[in-house]
Amino acid sequence: MNFAAAAGQPADTTIHTDAAGLVHGDFALPVADGTQQAYYAAPAGKKDLPIILVVQEIFGVHEHIKDICRRLAHAGYLAIASNLYERQGDASQYTDISKLVAELVSKVPDEQVFADLDAAVAWAKQNGGDTSRLGITGFCWGGRITWMYSAYNPKVRAGVAWYGKLAAGHGPLIKQVALDVAGKLNGPVLGLYGAQDHSIPLEDIDAMKQRLSAGGEASQASSFVVYLESGHAFLADYRPSYRAEDARDGWARMLTWFQRYLG
Repeated sequence: MNFAAAAGQPADTTIHTDAAGLVHGDFALPVADGTQQAYYAAPAGKKDLPIILVVQEIFGVHEHIKDICRRLAHAGYLAIASNLYERQGDASQYTDISKLVAELVSKVPDEQVFADLDAAVAWAKQNGGDTSRLGITGFCWGGRITWMYSAYNPKVRAGVAWYGKLAAGHGPLIKQVALDVAGKLNGPVLGLYGAQDHSIPLEDIDAMKQRLSAGGEASQASSFVVYLESGHAFLADYRPSYRAEDARDGWARMLTWFQRYLG
């Protein structure tokens, strides 16, 4: 599904990052019950690289997510994105977002996601990654997962959550939300959010800040940047929601954050 075309997004806003100097590609990621489609990108000829787990938008691992992996690889990271609800279905076959959520996304439990991300970390360790420098970033659905996995995995050293839900999840299988784990982060998380995002009220961000401040060291070191003119998905250059100035600023802040905590 080409969501950009369906939404009428002008083609000239879409960023296409080349793979010069990189090793990259699709591969079958070994997981507990078989394999899962995944994509990785890393600087060619390098080893002991810091690892960034890239967690998909609600639309799955499509070209935009792969492009983000290549951008991170050019910045010196081994970036890996796995199709985290492949078992439930093929997100690319949906044109209706509400139907996609109801029929596929709502059937994905966090426990499944965490196990698959653990598998991605294990693969990265065997393929040039340094698990002592593990980071995670995610977008929309993946933004929420960034908060959750940062509390779940003690190896996480830093996270960057782009407009992920804080007070809710998607569907009845969700047992905890980001607010529930705010005080238990293993690595500091930078939250990048839009003030015009009607799906994530500013009240939720204020509540999250309060819980972070009352939590452990990593929680207290976490931070938010709220872009006053942006709504949801302002980094998604292939969608009408894209706001170039805020996207560039957020990207620079993310790289600074990872450099600070992952080296």
